[in-house]
Amino acid sequence: MKLDVIGDVHGCVEELHNLFRKLGYSKTGSIYVHPDGRTPVFVGDITDRGPDSIASIKLVYEMVVNSRKAKYVPGNHCNKLYRYFLGNNVKERHGLETTVAEYKALPPAERDSIRQQFMDLYEQAPLYLVLPEADAVIAHAGIKQSYIGRTDKKVKTFVLYGDISGEFHPDGRPIRRDWAKHYHGDQWIVYGHTPVKQPRIVGKTINIDTGCVFGNALTAFRLPEEETVSIPSEQPLHEEKFHYHQNNL
Repeated sequence: MKLDVIGDVHGCVEELHNLFRKLGYSKTGSIYVHPDGRTPVFVGDITDRGPDSIASIKLVYEMVVNSRKAKYVPGNHCNKLYRYFLGNNVKERHGLETTVAEYKALPPAERDSIRQQFMDLYEQAPLYLVLPEADAVIAHAGIKQSYIGRTDKKVKTFVLYGDISGEFHPDGRPIRRDWAKHYHGDQWIVYGHTPVKQPRIVGKTINIDTGCVFGNALTAFRLPEEETVSIPSEQPLHEEKFHYHQNNL
């Protein structure tokens, strides 16, 4: 199996189009297809903060649910949007407000369609993907080796939010432990969630959220080649949003 795992899109749909083209995909109808039969895998957080979350939902839905030409695992922003669409009382902040504004601006019939598409996408998605044929596990915020195979509440929290400590930075961001340093497995763990300036490889883990929505880049990790491909973001740069790790790049 040949994979192109794509980092957090966050509504940056133009960059996603550009990345597909750079990866050698061509547009066939409403989806992208690779001549070598490669499979794109979205690592979650396809919406929020960026300029076109609705178009991101449409494209990912078409590729994953309608055509079955791609795979997807949900991120924490996906989970929150799903709860919003269920009618739960979620706070419209940390990016959700941008998706909700786009959604509310749609004609009523299109609102119903988008809501149903996203709910179908989310409900059909696994919590994380174990792909033995690619020797890889895809999880939005990563996964501990001992959690692979489990789907309980503790694992769900981890794959959506990372190894959170329960404490917070002064700006409100949760303080996360660096689980990747303790992973010694043989399968690749491919994840996103925490914006970094360059793809971060520690052992056989790779963080490919290179902060497209914060003005840096959108990145894919290719297997079995074990190479990254990035395209520059078209969004304004927000330097303060990135996490820096010493001696691990």
